[in-house]
Amino acid sequence: MGVMSPDAMTDASGNSGRFTTTRWSLILSSIDGEGAAGKARDALAQLCRIYWRPIFAFICRKGHSVPDAQDLTQDFFVIVLKGNLLQQADRERGRFRSLLLKSVQNFLIDAHARTLARKRGGDVQFVSWDDWMAEAPSHLALPISALESWPAERIFDVRWAATVAEQALRRLQEECERHGRRRVFDVLSAALTSDRDNVCYEKLGRELGVGAAEIKRLLHKLRQRYRQLLRAEVAETVENPGEVDDELHYLVSALAAGRGMSDE
Repeated sequence: MGVMSPDAMTDASGNSGRFTTTRWSLILSSIDGEGAAGKARDALAQLCRIYWRPIFAFICRKGHSVPDAQDLTQDFFVIVLKGNLLQQADRERGRFRSLLLKSVQNFLIDAHARTLARKRGGDVQFVSWDDWMAEAPSHLALPISALESWPAERIFDVRWAATVAEQALRRLQEECERHGRRRVFDVLSAALTSDRDNVCYEKLGRELGVGAAEIKRLLHKLRQRYRQLLRAEVAETVENPGEVDDELHYLVSALAAGRGMSDE
């Protein structure tokens, strides 16, 4: 199954050389006046398009209606792209997640920033809200009790973790499709994070027309590649290799908390 071959962007050894090309390192170098502003802006826009959902969930939990939160989310990202909101945040900025959270907290507090809401059709071209929703659907549904009782920061972290995991899963799906293995992905993807004792290999084998031993082999390769892609996704949002493992552990814990609440 060729789709499982790791590529240079998923160096499990933590080689620091790969971090010179991540989206976050481009943005940081631009903030410090060392990098190409155009490339940094493109990298930031890409991160914004991926990670809008935690911002939206955070703003909703702060008491804003859904329509207002939609507008504020887009306004926040427009201001990030146009101005120096990131520079104003905590300089302990090794992780994009932490800096973005601090920035949106500042944004909501700063009455002046809120008055800078963009006009529709203005000079900053951003995808429409419907396009955002279609581009990055979420399969994590938090219960109303969590949305109403959890601190906004906890909701942000769970949503962030889900976005990272779903982005890696989306990349795995695309790889499988390119290699003519979309059916394998569709059947086995739900078992990627399941406890091995809860996986019925015989049933999955019947769906794909292969034996249980082949299902175990395919699922092992899918899990291996998924972990590589998950690590690569996290690496795009931290400043140096030493932070990847800690960030992964943090996000896995947050996601487990969110899934545990969803199952109740």
